[in-house]
Amino acid sequence: MQIQERIIAFITRANWLILAAVVLLGWAMASPAMARGLTAGGLLVTINFHLMARTLRRSLAPPHLASMNSVLAKYYLRFIASGVIIFALIVTGWVHPIGLVIGLSIVVASVMLAAGREIKFLLVKEAV
Repeated sequence: MQIQERIIAFITRANWLILAAVVLLGWAMASPAMARGLTAGGLLVTINFHLMARTLRRSLAPPHLASMNSVLAKYYLRFIASGVIIFALIVTGWVHPIGLVIGLSIVVASVMLAAGREIKFLLVKEAV
């Protein structure tokens, strides 16, 4: 497996594991609005990551049928849809904004874990 595929697979798994842990902790220890924010933000960013990965995988795999314009159009549509959903969640008061921001940071945490893991693999590989 190539390094890029290994990183994407790790991030995908880590997204769901971190989301499950954050949601369980949120529902056990935080207010309902905070827990809903954690859940909504985590689901939104994780699903958005999956859609982006699928779009890029399809457009970069041979034969290269998708144009760059279609990839950018899908990106901007996801971005606008995410903004509308976040706006609606905050305006209606259904979620706590801090919980939403923490939930939206799940992919960032997964990427940081993946980077640390790859650095560890490189250091161990060079030490041997």
